[in-house]
This record gives sequence, structure tokens and C-alpha cells, in this order.
Amino acid sequence: MDQSLTFDLDLINRYNKVGPRYTSYPTALELHDNFAATEYRQQIQNSNTKGGPLSLYFHIPFCDTVCFFCACNKIITKNRKHAKPYLNNLLKEIEMQAQFFDDSRKVNQLHWGGGTPTFLNFSQMQQLMNTTRQFFNLHEDDSGEYSIEVDPRETNDNTVEQLRELGFNRISLGLQDFNPAVQKAVNRLQSEEQTFGVLEAARKYGFRSTSVDLIYGLPLQTVESFSATLDKVLAVSPDRFSIFNYAHMPTKFKTQRQIKEIELPSAEEKLDILQMIGHRLLAAGYVYIGMDHFAKPDDELAIAQREGKLYRNFQGYSTHSDCDLIGMGATSIGRVGDSYSQNVKTIDEYDHLINQGTLPVVKGLILTDDDKLRNQVITQLICHFSLKFSVIECDFPITFSRYFADELQRLQQMEKDGLLQLTEHGISVLPAGRLLIRNICMVFDRYLTQKSQQFSKVI
Repeated sequence: MDQSLTFDLDLINRYNKVGPRYTSYPTALELHDNFAATEYRQQIQNSNTKGGPLSLYFHIPFCDTVCFFCACNKIITKNRKHAKPYLNNLLKEIEMQAQFFDDSRKVNQLHWGGGTPTFLNFSQMQQLMNTTRQFFNLHEDDSGEYSIEVDPRETNDNTVEQLRELGFNRISLGLQDFNPAVQKAVNRLQSEEQTFGVLEAARKYGFRSTSVDLIYGLPLQTVESFSATLDKVLAVSPDRFSIFNYAHMPTKFKTQRQIKEIELPSAEEKLDILQMIGHRLLAAGYVYIGMDHFAKPDDELAIAQREGKLYRNFQGYSTHSDCDLIGMGATSIGRVGDSYSQNVKTIDEYDHLINQGTLPVVKGLILTDDDKLRNQVITQLICHFSLKFSVIECDFPITFSRYFADELQRLQQMEKDGLLQLTEHGISVLPAGRLLIRNICMVFDRYLTQKSQQFSKVI
């Protein structure tokens, strides 16, 4: 597979509009409150009938300090005691969820996110993992893909050793930027020593994958300053990079109101930064996976993409398309059977439902046949930059060219612009179209016009 990338400034400027990130289709905005615990349990029954492995996601919402750019569901507190009642409820949810799932189903993927999962102390993390092992069928031979997001300011050599002892074998480090002025502007002061100490410890204790998260478009960033950050990170050679576009939406995310808009880089400067990122990482031997993600050619994601096995879910790119995803904790989202579901958003609501013995699912969506069809089309495009009509026609009783006649007509302009190539057999996204893959997927999104104002720009 050709995993190259072409940066075409003119195309990016013309196509840079708002759109979903497609961690799901339909997106989470389509979830509704006519779906709750009863519907969720029915979907679990359907899932058990089908069988197959599971993926577990646990949301730990606490952070010690607020990062002004953050759009995650989090609770800012320095009081570690707040974690205890939440953890107790999470342990109860694990037991509640597990009673509905066939206990023979292996957990091939597990992820702790947040917030800051390492806000929990080791005893609490151990309790969470032990309870998970008690009620779900985890791998004992380190063959599962068990990952955790960490804030290096909340993590040290001893913490990393403990995480490995608990069974984690993949780690993602939040960084964003090393420039002191940028760090001050977003209220995230973080040293190279803290960050690289965690990376070195992860390698020492046998983590199989290391990833570093960066953000471009933050206040006071320039091409030169962000290039200096890349110099430092490339020198330690992580397995993966996640380099996100900062979406400034202060009316939606209150903490972003602390950012001075006058200090944000201009649209032109932001694109220059992106172009520099692409050139630097490709020159360093990384391949573009898609949607802000780069990986070494021998990384599992890059291999899965070349083999046509890459998948995308609410945690991003994955190699486990066969797993139903169970989300646990406040705000967490899952996909079980033919449905998406989301738990209640506040920890007070979560506490109330858990202590009533009720699954905390508050809304969801049962996928229609059209949803499942379009989901597969969008997943193939966003993961593999190509689509064979015959593959879709084998799985669904349609003739692709007839069912998607309007969409194929709309793609013709993108073909003229050099984003993709259309044939009677399928769609191939060209290197110039890969940064704009969201635009291509949006053509197949039948919900988009109703919710476009709630998304960020594609670049």
C-alpha cells in the first residue's frame, strides 16, 4: 500500500470546512434519549449470540490542573479523595455490566482514558484492574492490547513499572508542546525531563508501543517553535505520533475562554505548521496513518493499514475491528451489537444510577441498515484510503453505483481536484486527498447537514 502524503495548500484552503472526525458513524451527536438500559441489554443479548472478543474502555475524569485547550470530559481537583467514591461506583458498574456478557468472551483490547488515569494511586489502579480481571476474561499472557493515557507530570519511573505490572503494554504520553511560552499560555507546564523519563521507563519495563500526543494551532506557536519541539521528540523516536489540530470553540468549552484569541496563530501560520509536521515526520521515516496519526512502518497500526485490517472507534485507530466496545464510567461511549450507547455525563447522576443498581446508560442509537452500510463505507475510506465496491456489495444487498449514485456524482469534483480516483470498481484516495479524508467521508454522511455547526474544521 502507498502510505505517502502530499501537502497541497490550495486544496486545503478550498476544502477546509467543518466536519466530523468519524470515530463513529453515525456520530455521537445522533445518540438520543429514547435508548436506555432496556435497549442496551437487548443489544448485549444480540452481541452474545454473535460472540467474539470484547474491548473495554474506562473513563477516569479527574485532572490535577486544567489545560486551557482541553475539550475532554474532566473534573479539575487537587483533592485525591474525590476519586474514591467514583472508583467504588466504577467497580460496581464493572460487575453490573459483566453479568450480561458471556464470560467466555476474551478482552482483546482495554483502554484507560480521561482525564488523567494516573490521578488514581497504585492501590486504586490495582483495585480497578483486579476487579476487571475478576469479572471479565482478560488475557494473562500479555497478548492483549492494553493501553493507558498518561500525563508525564503525574507519572514517574515507579508509576510506569506499576502500570506494566498491572498488565498495560501500550502507553500514550500527553505533551502538546515544549515551548515555555506556549505551555504558560495553555496552563500546562511540563519539562523534557518529566516527559522523556516516562518514555524511557516505558521502554525499560517492556511496553510494546509508545505514543506522544502533540497539538498544533495553540497560542504563540510558530513553525520554528513547533519544529524545535519536534526536534526533541524525534530524537527519542516514539513508535507513534498523534498530532491534533487545536479547535478553538470557547462557546462550547468554557476552559478555552482562558486562551487569548489574539495569540492564536493565523490560519496561514497554522497550515505552515501542519506542512512542516508532515515533511518532518515523513522524512524521519514515519508513515501517515490518517486523521493526525503517524507511525513507524513496523508499528501495528501501519501494518494493519497495509493489510487492510485497520479499524476506527471512539479511541481512534485500532487493530481490533472484531471487538464490541463496552464503555464504563461517566460519559463513556460504547458500541455493542448494532448500537452505540453513552453513560450519564455527571458523576452525581452516575452515582445515583449505580447505587440504584441501574446501568448508567442514558442515551444511544440502534443502527439502521443504511447506517451500517454507510459506516462500512466511511470506515474503509478513513482507515485504508480506498474502497472496493464489490466488498460492500458482498456484505449488503445493493448495487453500489445505484445506491450511491448522488454521492458518486458529488465525488467527481474531488476527482477533478486530484483528491481521489474513481473507477467502475471503486475509490482510491490519492496522496493529495489524504489530509482531506474527512471531506471525502462527509459525502457519504446523510446526517451531516443537520449538525455541521457543532464540528471543528478538518484542518
